[in-house]
Amino acid sequence: MRTRLVASIIAGFFIGVLAGIAVLLVTTPPGNQPVETSGSALVGGPFALTGIDGKTVTDRDLSGRYMLVFFGFTHCPDICPAELQVIAQALDKLSDKAKKVVPIFITLDPERDTPQVMAVYLKSFGPNFVGLSGTADDIAAAAKVYRVAHTKIENKDSPGDYTIDHSALVYLMGPDGKYVTHLSYGTSPDELAEKLDKLVQ
Repeated sequence: MRTRLVASIIAGFFIGVLAGIAVLLVTTPPGNQPVETSGSALVGGPFALTGIDGKTVTDRDLSGRYMLVFFGFTHCPDICPAELQVIAQALDKLSDKAKKVVPIFITLDPERDTPQVMAVYLKSFGPNFVGLSGTADDIAAAAKVYRVAHTKIENKDSPGDYTIDHSALVYLMGPDGKYVTHLSYGTSPDELAEKLDKLVQ
């Protein structure tokens, strides 16, 4: 992760969280009873992307199970494969509860990450991963609802080559599709498994 993106990544995510958690509004309605309102984090939402079989996959297709959602790209040299490996190892430690969790990898590089490329790439991490690609607009829409910061950076020394700077949070979404929590890059497989064991019902 490049340091110049850290501030925007943190700010983008927490602005979404704070926007969803309503400020405690204390008023004086009839009866002089204070009213407290609250909400949930504005992270996640509807999406329609393309699975590794070329068919459309929506958030509704995955409802009823927990989703571990991670955005990245297959040309990523370190962060993405490391994080996907952490997810795979954590789910192995969950035993039967792992059946209630769908690990999802959404590309931020639809230009190179076709469904076929995603299918081959995800074989390294296990058979249960759902790989999602789509058009540039589809990916942009999904990244927006998940508050994922990402920037395409051209390689000046190699025309046509590029990398993508992006936030590296793993989102846990509930069976109802709502945000439950997130985990930062660097979380160990044991830590992730422990958290999932407590949250997955």
